[in-house]
Amino acid sequence: MTRFTLFMLALLFCTVQAQAAALVASVDRSRLSSGETVELTLESNDVTQFGKPDLAPLEPLFEVRGTRQVNQLTTLNGDNRATTRWIITLLPKENGSVTIPSLQLGEVQSQPITVQVVESETQDTTNKLAPVFIDASLDQTSVYVQAQAILTLRIYHSVSLYDDSSLTPLQIPDARIEQLGESRTYEKVINNLRHGVIEMRYAIYPQHSGELTIPAQLFSATLVDTQPAQDAATQVPKSGKLMRVSSSPILLTVKAKPITYPADLPWLPARSLSLSESWNPEPDHAQVGDSLTRSLTLKAEGLASSQLPPLPATDVNGLRRYPDQPVLSNQSTERGLTGSREDREALVPGRSGAIELPAVEVVWWNTFEDHLEHSSLPARTLQVASNPSMVVDTPTNTAQVNAGVDSETLWKWKLSTLILACTTLLGFGLWWRARWQPAILRAAQTGPSPRTVLDDLKRACQANDSHATRQALDAWARQQPETLADMAARFVPLSDALDGLNGALYSETGQHWQGEELWRAIKAIPIAERVQDPVGDSGLPPLYPK
Repeated sequence: MTRFTLFMLALLFCTVQAQAAALVASVDRSRLSSGETVELTLESNDVTQFGKPDLAPLEPLFEVRGTRQVNQLTTLNGDNRATTRWIITLLPKENGSVTIPSLQLGEVQSQPITVQVVESETQDTTNKLAPVFIDASLDQTSVYVQAQAILTLRIYHSVSLYDDSSLTPLQIPDARIEQLGESRTYEKVINNLRHGVIEMRYAIYPQHSGELTIPAQLFSATLVDTQPAQDAATQVPKSGKLMRVSSSPILLTVKAKPITYPADLPWLPARSLSLSESWNPEPDHAQVGDSLTRSLTLKAEGLASSQLPPLPATDVNGLRRYPDQPVLSNQSTERGLTGSREDREALVPGRSGAIELPAVEVVWWNTFEDHLEHSSLPARTLQVASNPSMVVDTPTNTAQVNAGVDSETLWKWKLSTLILACTTLLGFGLWWRARWQPAILRAAQTGPSPRTVLDDLKRACQANDSHATRQALDAWARQQPETLADMAARFVPLSDALDGLNGALYSETGQHWQGEELWRAIKAIPIAERVQDPVGDSGLPPLYPK
């Protein structure tokens, strides 16, 4: 058991070492003209490797123009990863299909890569080319409306340029423009003179038929002055010369949509188109209530993802559908833009048995072969099994089941109607009874009676107890129709007696206070003002007049 474990660990270590020591090769483009250079990149993440790749296998087919090394250290989730890249500039010696052979670094090798080298167009042989010039070209001179035309701008310079170069933005009325990737730089030999090349590619989609003019593009840059300074002691570099060059306008013929194309379908002019579907999980063992995610992907070469229409929805009896937001993406290739649209939807079977999904068809126009085409997915049948966790006991007679359901539903409606009628009658009766009741009901008196409170006040006054008298006086005043202050304001003897009581309460002479004067003032208040029914008629009109 120990030997087997050690063997597996050693095998795993060797596998990890092999993956870590991989040497990956890539090129910046796979199609180029004769006399142009291509950049080969070799990448390794093996930190134990030192030295450089062996470039001897390249000599029979390529001329090595330059090599540079780039070391990079990245940190991801706390893990440090070191990579080393060797960027090799190659000039093919032959035209046609040329294979970059496998290169070796230590014990690892890169994979071979094949590039296409085509014969370049005839160049000016007068050897009077400008040090900087622009070449603008289209991949085709005539396209259908809303179809793709690729514009390639190449800026050639046989002299060194500063980094202040600029190119006017490409703006074309009545056309959508998409830049295809970043600009690329390489070299090309023209008339035995090496030129640096800056290449930019654009996808143009004309929106109207007729003649479309692609305007001239203006490029400006400062030349590097390579002549020595006249006064070397000053060490002041001379300013370079500002160069401005422009391309020639290009005319593009835009054809209208063919008459044979169906008028009620979206117009899709593409070089190629594919339609595919995927499921998660696979619907081979689907049950009632399962959630099945169906993804339909439409991919078109020569169209942007925004031009692709939504695919037909899966509206089928027996399936509940929950659509998701579409996923749009674009990819730049050597032949232009490839747009992709993915429509996803969750499908939940609501019954067991066979559920038929119709075929999905997309009509489009093949711009490469210039004819109408149909891409489709065939119809398929979902075999949905019953879900044991969702099975319930049901009567065998469907008519009886329906009758029972209808009877139960009718009984519930009858009961709810009866309850509603009873509550309505009850509410009307309460309203009618309240209509004949007075607006304010007499409240039952709580607490001590007026006679008891008055007796307490009398005893406190006769006992000459200022504190007990004050409490009894407040209790008596709360039962009167007016406040104690109001009574004192209209009856002077009561006001004087209250002043005496307050002085006794808040002074040191309170123990000598005599309550006889206050009691006489209380008794002297006229009975009509002192005694009043606290719960009598308030003088308000009744709430419900008769």
